[in-house]
Amino acid sequence: MTTHPLQALLAAPLLLACVVAGAQSAATGCQPLETRAANAPSQRPAFAGQTRACAAPRSAPVKVTVLATGLVKPWAVEPLPDGAVLVTEKPGRMRIVSANGTLGAPIAGVPAVDARGQGGLLDVALSPGFATDRTVYWSYSEPRSGGNGTSVAKGVLSADRTRLEQVSVILRTLPTYDGDKHYGSRLAFGPDGMLYVTTGERSDRVTRPQAQAMDSHNGKILRIRPDGSVPPDNPFVGRAGARPEIWSLGQRNVQAAGFDPQGSLWVVEMGTRGGDELNLIEKGKNYGWPVIAYGLEYSGLPIGEGATAREGMAQPQYYWDPVIAPSGAQWYTGDAFPAWKGNLLVGSLRDKKLVRLVIEGQRVVGEEWLLADRGKRVRDVRQDKAGAVYLVTDEEDGEVWKLTPGS
Repeated sequence: MTTHPLQALLAAPLLLACVVAGAQSAATGCQPLETRAANAPSQRPAFAGQTRACAAPRSAPVKVTVLATGLVKPWAVEPLPDGAVLVTEKPGRMRIVSANGTLGAPIAGVPAVDARGQGGLLDVALSPGFATDRTVYWSYSEPRSGGNGTSVAKGVLSADRTRLEQVSVILRTLPTYDGDKHYGSRLAFGPDGMLYVTTGERSDRVTRPQAQAMDSHNGKILRIRPDGSVPPDNPFVGRAGARPEIWSLGQRNVQAAGFDPQGSLWVVEMGTRGGDELNLIEKGKNYGWPVIAYGLEYSGLPIGEGATAREGMAQPQYYWDPVIAPSGAQWYTGDAFPAWKGNLLVGSLRDKKLVRLVIEGQRVVGEEWLLADRGKRVRDVRQDKAGAVYLVTDEEDGEVWKLTPGS
């Protein structure tokens, strides 16, 4: 039987993807969980296990309780000490959902947001001293003269939890840009007491180079004190032309971040067609975007020169191709799900699931996909002090879920 040249050409990417998957399987000694064809099948991982990890042992049953419905594009969920959760909605509302599922009225005092495109009210985080100071931090796309930008504000939640008081903006990322994409933005307090802020490079071709530009906050991880001032030990303090808040650079659009039990910061970064990345963030490092990347442009063309590695630029600990569109991350430290302890939970918007990564020695050794049967875009994931896990779904009729062990 003779194969037509066009048939051979069309089959080549899938064949190469199978070869890559086979090589990965041989290197790791397992069948990868991901079996779909890669968007960039000719790209090779920098080390064994950098992509297409083994399937992790299946979790015990999970009970999903829908605590609340009717939220418009909820973006973040943050457990409160009394069992309630604080939730942000992209159009600019912040609410409290009680432990029994009662949806509270919008909390007063939230500044105006630019909710076009990917913008709006984004992440929320409690002060490490929330039990006594009731201080809440949030990020949002702030409308400004000439456009908008990612900003971070803080305020004190009133005793009756109906309003935010003493509101102040502690960080305005620069430069301002008239766009509607790639704002980041997650907030994470580190064990050092500092606030780490993730940003995006604003997506457009004209703004992409800002991920490498030291005079821009965009496409970076930033580190500030809780009052917004700059810690003197940030890596670029005193460097001419550099924004002193910068902690790391070369990020595309980070919407998932969390500190592991050892105190290291990990982020999960959105790629294009392929190339979602799990990165271990270290002081002053360059993570490569848009100079190096896995995956392809949305058009199918190579990204830049098509390079996946370059001297002086950090490799991801793991990457996905095809993408999962990661948003929200939680290192699980509770006792409710013993099999998850020490694992990283990541929300998936594109594949509509919760991803569990088993990580040993800073390498991903297993992956499990959870809740895919529910068909909802998972925007954020958080754990409470009792070990229960909370998710919000990115829908016009968004929901808050509470995960507990099932029977």
